[in-house]
Amino acid sequence: MALLELSHVDSYYGDSHILFDLSLTIEEGEVVCLLGRNGAGKTTTVRSIMGLTPPRSGRITLGGQDLVGLPAFRIARLGLGFVPEDRRVFPNLTVHENLEVARQTWGNGAAHPVVRPWTHDAVFELFPVLRTRRSQLGGTLSGGEQQMLTIARTLMGNPRILLLDEPSEGLAPLVVEALRQQLGRLKETGLTLVLTEQNVRFVSELGDRVYILEKGMVRWTSSMAEFLDNAEVRRAYLAV
Repeated sequence: MALLELSHVDSYYGDSHILFDLSLTIEEGEVVCLLGRNGAGKTTTVRSIMGLTPPRSGRITLGGQDLVGLPAFRIARLGLGFVPEDRRVFPNLTVHENLEVARQTWGNGAAHPVVRPWTHDAVFELFPVLRTRRSQLGGTLSGGEQQMLTIARTLMGNPRILLLDEPSEGLAPLVVEALRQQLGRLKETGLTLVLTEQNVRFVSELGDRVYILEKGMVRWTSSMAEFLDNAEVRRAYLAV
């Protein structure tokens, strides 16, 4: 049984039908990349998983447990962490306070097993710049630092799966490379990652498997290696 599974999901924004009969699976410990152009349905997919854009039909399960119909906070407590594209740090709280807001203490009734709970020191080890900024207000950080803080804050909830929506969007090339290395370190810990992206280069060394979305449907799925070897597919769906 897959850790996370979407089966025949249809999602809407108002009367606009966005996801069409979408199915995909995520296995524990793998990195899965949802690729596609703007408007392909990538963000709607992760929002549907998190209960922020609940599907009108279909099934979403985490470890066999149904998620459809649950509020987003319940889904988060079951072990799904979401890093939105717009980051949403608390601008008037310090870095330390942003992390403390999300901290899940050991043994506080978590609905999923936590082998190594994330702490301030653990996220500072992953993102050293945040340690030097720990007393700085979130709203005064650079875009790259805010992205790191958002990921670190989400990790403080000890997720089983980390969903990242366009994590490289709007960041300078040097910051993108640093972020890629940091996500690579997360992958090495065995944490399951799901990334939506348009930047193929960013995910090429991270991903295990690829789903290509177009107009709310899965058009292609393969291993990352097969995808990188298929120039025709990249040109057809991503124009790269």
